Order: sequence, then structure tokens, then C-alpha cells
Amino acid sequence: MNSLGIDKAPEDTRVVVAMSGGVDSSVVAAMLKEQGYDVIGITLQLYDHGMVLEKKGACCAGQDIYDASRVATDLDFPHYVLDYESRFREAVIDDFADSYMRGETPIPCVRCNQTVKFRDLLATAKDLDADVLATGHYVQRKVSPEGKSELHRAYDDTKDQSYFLFATTQEQLDMLRFPLGGQPKSETRAFAEKIGLVVADKPDSQDICFVPDGNYASIVSKMRPGALDPGDIVHIDGQDVGRHEGIINYTIGQRRGLGIGGTAEPLYVVRLNADEKQVIVGPKEALARNVVYIKELNWLGETSSETTFEISVKLRSVMSPIPAELKLNGNDTAEIYLAEAHHGVAPGQAAVFYQGDRVMGGGWIVGAERAA
Repeated sequence: MNSLGIDKAPEDTRVVVAMSGGVDSSVVAAMLKEQGYDVIGITLQLYDHGMVLEKKGACCAGQDIYDASRVATDLDFPHYVLDYESRFREAVIDDFADSYMRGETPIPCVRCNQTVKFRDLLATAKDLDADVLATGHYVQRKVSPEGKSELHRAYDDTKDQSYFLFATTQEQLDMLRFPLGGQPKSETRAFAEKIGLVVADKPDSQDICFVPDGNYASIVSKMRPGALDPGDIVHIDGQDVGRHEGIINYTIGQRRGLGIGGTAEPLYVVRLNADEKQVIVGPKEALARNVVYIKELNWLGETSSETTFEISVKLRSVMSPIPAELKLNGNDTAEIYLAEAHHGVAPGQAAVFYQGDRVMGGGWIVGAERAA
């Protein structure tokens, strides 16, 4: 077995590397090329270059495509740019806008991984007779004693991206490789500097790639007429306490920037009523939820007759996992019973399940409640 777990010599093992133009994916390509693998780099053009020019340095932007091409040229391996613009718009951008219009808080990076990057790009890799598809994600793929591919948190907890990869299927996981998952980010930078990669000092992208300056409301309002329709801000006791200029400007748990003042207690966004164009607010305790409902379940655990599992769960990307019980319903839905009530559970976000460092799966949050 070679270092990628394939029973071939490296030079006989074809690896497609998903190259965003950043330091992580560039280092992956460089490492594998150095180890003697048959490397092919692919960069996806995901949206119109006119928009790209507004956000230099964002993932998959024009500069990034150029940078990925330079790395491939310097290291002497083939590099292709694929136009996935229409697929990206349909699977990611349209879904992003529709989710906000429903009063949800979407995560387009998960949808992108779930559809364009892993579903469509994996199909392209297979068309190129690749043995594996490698990416620069900070997550680990491990193989159980029984030979099953498992998804685990990254070694570098500060860079762990497992939350964003919960929708990876078992079949996809069998073909995916994450060479950086077992090392700290500092080691990645050091390798890039040592071999003189042109992107060695390039900063990490922090924003959603297609949202210039983080102003997602401007994108949604251009795509969906009515996105900025005004409406009432209503206290949970039924009293009107203000007006808003579009529910897409609000998210569950938000406290600042509500546009209301003079209240005796701090108020938070408790719920968004898209049909009535209402922002429902209340005290912090009104946010507490201990039962969470999810759809589009992706289960990476073992197949068994069990339907209830002790897990830990992340309900947002930035939180630490918290104890919970998971009940699988058998129709791609599930219920999560939190050991302690949590504040700010937002529809449209993901619930990702863990047992230790292993990712057991996840799903999309559709609702939550406070049960006795």
C-alpha cells in the first residue's frame, strides 16, 4: 500500500487535486508530486468574473485560478480549469437565496462541498481514471480494522473543518483523501515556504466566496425581489415593538442591530416568520431549545438495528460539541435531545454528530423546541 492507501506504486496512482489557488490545496499538490504520484490539478470556475473582480482573494476567484495555474506550472503537472458556473448557481447560490427567503440561516460552503465539489468533481475525477481525489481540507480520513472509511476531526483543532463535510457520503469518503488533516497549519505554511510556493504567504480566505465584502443581503436582494420588504418586529407577547427592512437581515439569536430601543430587557431574535414578514423577539431565555429536528440525514456510522445513539453535536460551526442523544427516524430525518438547553438554534444551519473525534454524520436543522 502506498501513502494514500492504494495498492499501487505512487507513479502508477493518479491523483486529482482540487486546487482553490490557496496555500492548503497547493501544498497538497506539491506534497503528492514530491512523493511521485501522477498528479492532475483541477480548479473550478464557479461564478462570473465580473463578480470575482469585486472580491480579490476570495476562494475560486480570478486571481486564485491564476495562482493555481502558476503552482501547477512551477511543479510541472497538468492543470485544468472547469466551468461549473451553472451548476454552482443552481446548487449553491440559488439555494442560499431561497434559504434566506424562508427565514433560515444557510451554510453555502456545506452545499458546495455536498454538490459541486464532491458530487460533480468526483465524477470528473473518475472520468480522468483517477484513483483518488485529494483536497486541502483539515479533516482526517481513517480506515477501521474492518476496512471502512471513517471521517474524523483534524489534528489541528483550530483548523478543523469536519462540520462543513458532514454530508460526505460513504462512497465519496472511500475515494477522498485529506493529506493535511493530520498536521498543524503551521507545518503546511512551513512546507510551502521551504519549497518556494508562490502562494506561501497568501492569507486564508474568510468570507463566502461569492459574497463581496460579506454583504450577503445585497446578493439575495438582487436575486429575489421582495427580499427587503419591510415588516413588523413583534415581541413574543404579541406587542409590536418596531419595523424592519427585510427578514434576511436577521438571524436566530441576534441581539445587536435590531433597530429597536427603549426596552426594559435585552431582546434577541427568537424566530423569523417569513410568511408574515415578521421578526419575533424576546428575552434570552426564550431562545432555549433542547429538542432539534433535522432533515436530509447523512449517517456515517455502522448499519445496525439501533436507532438511538449517545453523541456529541455541533449546531454551529464555531461551537464546541455538546452532549446529546440522537434518534434516527428511518426516513432521512432525526431528532436530537440535548442534555442541556442551548440558545440560538437556527433553521438552515447544520447539526453534526460526533463520537469522540469521529464524525458520525449530520443533517440540516429544520426546527427546534423547548420540551419539558
